[in-house]
Amino acid sequence: MTERLDTPRPDAPQLPAQYQPGEVEQRRYEQWVAAGHFKASADSEKPPFTIVIPPPNVTGSLHMGHAFEHTLMDALNRRKRMQGYEALWLPGMDHAGIATQNLVERQLAAEGLSRHDLGREKFVERVWKWKAESGGAILGQMRRLGDAVDWDRERFTMDEGLSRAVQTMFKKLFDDGLIYRANRIINWCPRCLTALSDIEVEHTEDEGELVSIRYSDEVVVATTRAETMLGDTAVAVNPDDERYQHLIGTEVELPLTGRRIPIVADAHVDPAFGTGMVKVTPAHDPNDFEIGQRHSLPAIAVMDERGVITVPGPFEGLDRYEARPAVVAALREQGRIVAEKRPYLHSVGHCSRCKTTVEPRLSLQWFVNTAPLAKAAGDAVRDGRVKIEPAELAKRYFAWVDNMHDWCISRQLWWGHRIPVWYGPDGEIVCVGPDEQPPTGDGWHQDEDVLDTWFSSGLWPFSTLGWPEQTPDLAKFYPTSVLVTGYDILFFWVARMMMFGLYAMDGRAPFDVVALHGMVRDEHGKKMSKFFGNVVDPLDWIDRFGADATRFTLARGANPGQDVPVSEEWCQGSRNFCNKLWNATRFALMNGAHTNGPLPQMQQLSPVNRWILSRLQHVTAEVNEQFEAYEFAKVCDVLYHFAWDDVCDWYVELAKPVLAAGGPAADDTRRVLGHVLDQLLRLLHPVIPFVTEELWIALTGQETVMTAGWPQAAPELIDDAAEAEIGTLQGVVTEIRRFRSDQGLRPTQRVVARLDGLAGAGIAAHEPLIRSLVRLDEPADGFQASATLAMPGEVNVALDTRGTIDVAAERARLTKDRAAAEKEAAQARGKLGNQAFLEKAPEPVVAKIRERLATAEADLTRIAAALEALPSE
Repeated sequence: MTERLDTPRPDAPQLPAQYQPGEVEQRRYEQWVAAGHFKASADSEKPPFTIVIPPPNVTGSLHMGHAFEHTLMDALNRRKRMQGYEALWLPGMDHAGIATQNLVERQLAAEGLSRHDLGREKFVERVWKWKAESGGAILGQMRRLGDAVDWDRERFTMDEGLSRAVQTMFKKLFDDGLIYRANRIINWCPRCLTALSDIEVEHTEDEGELVSIRYSDEVVVATTRAETMLGDTAVAVNPDDERYQHLIGTEVELPLTGRRIPIVADAHVDPAFGTGMVKVTPAHDPNDFEIGQRHSLPAIAVMDERGVITVPGPFEGLDRYEARPAVVAALREQGRIVAEKRPYLHSVGHCSRCKTTVEPRLSLQWFVNTAPLAKAAGDAVRDGRVKIEPAELAKRYFAWVDNMHDWCISRQLWWGHRIPVWYGPDGEIVCVGPDEQPPTGDGWHQDEDVLDTWFSSGLWPFSTLGWPEQTPDLAKFYPTSVLVTGYDILFFWVARMMMFGLYAMDGRAPFDVVALHGMVRDEHGKKMSKFFGNVVDPLDWIDRFGADATRFTLARGANPGQDVPVSEEWCQGSRNFCNKLWNATRFALMNGAHTNGPLPQMQQLSPVNRWILSRLQHVTAEVNEQFEAYEFAKVCDVLYHFAWDDVCDWYVELAKPVLAAGGPAADDTRRVLGHVLDQLLRLLHPVIPFVTEELWIALTGQETVMTAGWPQAAPELIDDAAEAEIGTLQGVVTEIRRFRSDQGLRPTQRVVARLDGLAGAGIAAHEPLIRSLVRLDEPADGFQASATLAMPGEVNVALDTRGTIDVAAERARLTKDRAAAEKEAAQARGKLGNQAFLEKAPEPVVAKIRERLATAEADLTRIAAALEALPSE
């Protein structure tokens, strides 16, 4: 070789020796925003592609779940823009009623104040002030991740336009008889003093006590909430339970109260559970409420909104947790406690904001009649208007929408959309639309409650585009193209958007595809939790490894509908991948690779160049196929191996001697190398935008890869013969390298060898290249081989390794490696043999362990052969 390959050409663009994400990311992001690359126009003639961001809470900060979800959305958005779509990714935030009110109330408490000291109007002003000064930190963090959102269209669920949309929707539902006010059992937080939606309740397995209480000689019931027995209004049995037929229609005295209550027959009771008798407390249990409705039972509330007992008597004024043991003690004194089981694990709901145990409570609230809306939402998926990815999760969707209960939409808060209903002095009820004046005069007042946050976020796909006005944005970008969200809110948010979108937009669903992903977990498949101490801050990874490495780590684990294990080790690997791309592009630029002019004709190119171009076409086709199927992990895996294995480890190495020799072959290689890197960087850009932008601009001299055309496979560049030829070459080189490694030869150590059968394998022309890659010298007269390698294609390699290795040292090294491989195999077999682990661990984690076992077993086979091949000492 006559030319150094690490010496920059005078006209080559300069890249620093190392990639420093911190020096690139902010600069490039600001350039993208300033150039308007994220903006979308309703006037464009391009086909639309729309994603609305699942609005994060105004109180929130970027966590790993956000980073994961935003990476997927950004990848789809960037790819579609490169494909020629008018791509809109619309950002915004949710006002997060309970979370925001709690936060501001805590600030007031630190000042010795409560919201009642300020009054409603001043308190709401205080919340808006907090939002202006401190809210929305996550928006700046989204920039750090690289979100290519149209910042000019940022929306907030309490802004003027969305408030108008909320009031319009409430009025429309009210007028159509789909909103009503009634006493129903709801989730109630005694700390936040408000009703909660189902998604605001977190269920955990808590230790409690199951107490069996004897109401009479024949009536025994069991409960985990003994204090609620004070509100019992019946005992229920199954109508088909022969044990209790004679009791149906009779009465029993309720202990501690002196009240007599009926024994009723109801099919809800499971005869096989406990004694087959259940206490019925209609005011404090949703199932009991339904029994009470069927049997016209009174509903007696035994505690107030703070969970304090209100029943006159010895327990009045006690907190529910004080009352529970006091009631049990009083029953025990009367000899009515039949059994006590503790600890008793059972599912308990907690407020997701303050972790207080939720109390089922009978309360006067506003509800949406969901039956017709839910049916329409189910039909839209069944008839194919909306596609759920992966398809198997559609069953979960149907299970929810086909069995949906009416939705409690009122919240006892001050921060939020106030319910637009006015009450008159004579019992009048008037719902007021956004263009109507509320009634005035003595005795008229507005409902004190606000709407559930999910009500406004249910309008998100169309309210953010201008509805109820018929705006150009709404005409251009609705319905949205794809909703990317977690399977855990398929019911709570997706179903609500489906119901409202179909209802408000004349049967047009709010999105074409629902692409569902799983939850981000740690490397062991465990849910991330502060309690477990395994929470990972994505901003920490961005600081240490770069946004691209963080994004690539997350996307590489994104199998549709499955949970995503991540670890710092994998993020380090992604950083190394970015560095590999940097070094390969830097090498290419130093050696004159370029993208100027057309590619040379295939017939004039070497087999190596035809091979890499052919491989590029296969990779491009597969990447496009997997993107369309939302298989982000497969996209990343295909590109990772093509970039690392085919381009960096093979093509660059095969190109080095050609580039060093110069001439027309080197010119062709410079152009092919430039083309391959150009296309590869485009394919990678949606997932790792920063490093690809920096490298692509340096390589091509153009403005931005964001607006470059998206690669399509070119069938005319596929060359099966070249792929087979270079595949044979790779097999020969790989086997020789493996032999050298097994023999403990240093990478730079040269060995004399004879290569036979290359012509028959069709790679005779590559012999100089093979010798260069694996450090083999030509044999002299009298050559004697000490080892022979037989390979596929009748290729034989005879090597003289005498005197090149220390047999004793090599035997010791291989013995040590064998012990390590045996330990690795044993650990992997242990995990794979643990049924509990297999049932709990995500499939990618299990697959990784299977891969580790296969690797260890292959290593053991290889090491055994190497030990056998060593000459005796």
